[in-house]
Amino acid sequence: MGKINCWEHKKCGRQPGGHKASELGICPVTVHQDLHGAHDGMNAGRACWVVAGSLCGGKIQGTYAQKLTNCWRCDFMNTVKKEEEPAETGFTATRLGLERVLEKKKAGTTAHPVNSDH
Repeated sequence: MGKINCWEHKKCGRQPGGHKASELGICPVTVHQDLHGAHDGMNAGRACWVVAGSLCGGKIQGTYAQKLTNCWRCDFMNTVKKEEEPAETGFTATRLGLERVLEKKKAGTTAHPVNSDH
């Protein structure tokens, strides 16, 4: 089974073409292309905690600093953390960490685990 994105895990329907997209709008995580591939997700689908304005729990979330406390309690973030910690690139909870991992992947270099930001 492949790795799933937050909208698939939460079944929120806020992805483009999703069953609630016209009613509630498209969640920015689903179209945030800068983090495509982070933790092997589509767009920011496996890094939703770093995207400001994401739609989670039925309401718009704020900035990274405002929402991170709630995210650490999120079953999806903890699932990603558990899946990614043993991986070669490890788990990272920060945008900078995710960007560095993606840069190393694009460059084709081997990355060391990125676990120092939690």
